[in-house]
Amino acid sequence: MIVVFGSLNIDLVARVPALPRPGETVLGPDYVAVAGGKGANQALAARRAGAEVVMVGAVGRDGFADIALSTLAGAGVDLDRIARADAPTGAGFIAVDAAGRNQIVVASGANAHARAAQLDGLGAGPGDTLMLQWEVPEAEILAAARWGRARGLRVMLNRAPAGPVPAELMAVLDLLVVNEHEVLALGAAGEDPDRVADCLSECHRIAVAVTLGAEGGELWADGICHEAPAFPVEPVDTTAAGDTFCGALAAALDRRRGYETAVEFACAAGSLACASLGAQPSIPHRAAIEAAAAELAEQRNPEKYRRTSP
Repeated sequence: MIVVFGSLNIDLVARVPALPRPGETVLGPDYVAVAGGKGANQALAARRAGAEVVMVGAVGRDGFADIALSTLAGAGVDLDRIARADAPTGAGFIAVDAAGRNQIVVASGANAHARAAQLDGLGAGPGDTLMLQWEVPEAEILAAARWGRARGLRVMLNRAPAGPVPAELMAVLDLLVVNEHEVLALGAAGEDPDRVADCLSECHRIAVAVTLGAEGGELWADGICHEAPAFPVEPVDTTAAGDTFCGALAAALDRRRGYETAVEFACAAGSLACASLGAQPSIPHRAAIEAAAAELAEQRNPEKYRRTSP
């Protein structure tokens, strides 16, 4: 089982010819309103990848709440621990250009009312996974992580948006996931992503996964880097790629896959998520991920995709 403690949003997504510069207005032909939020996206990704998932967080008492929860409910994610707050449902405002690149502004809204106490009484324990992100209050993230560690869960943190991870939180993690930019916020100036990831893994005795965009992804553990390439797709919108990687990685580890095959599975899922517009609508299902991961496995080259510390 995977327990996700995190954000739920409504995403307003606009296609634009080019991303705006500061002070610039860019016109787009239309927009779509879809469910989103890092917590919800990762919960859906894990569920579609085949895991049993419980979502814990908060939404408002407004009409957007129904949209934010609808896709999760339809996928069979357990929503019994979602709180209703006297605040608007969180919202993401997303511009996507012709190359699939995006700019995102997130308004926390009800996500600021998510509390780790909502986890109390949940029947989770050793062998289960707790997934965390950085779109709910930091104090509650730490409390949730300590809750998971005390019960023997695998504690997994996606440090996004970028920023430091307090030492007391790092001490209770088992797996940290960041992208190639976010990992640099956790190291010394001038260090390369590989060096930072390896050092974090070694110093804190945790696994560290790094998504590398079109280059795929890697996971550092015990001085070994397990790498996988991206699955080739025509990019439409990269909004949910990182969240999909996280959810699929958690689902693969939940099924006791090793790091090498888990990273291939996660890279395949993240790549497929780039082929459609919107966050949750683009998240692939297990059958498609398995097929793409099988193709990546056929390309596996131990000399290129598995190496020791630099």
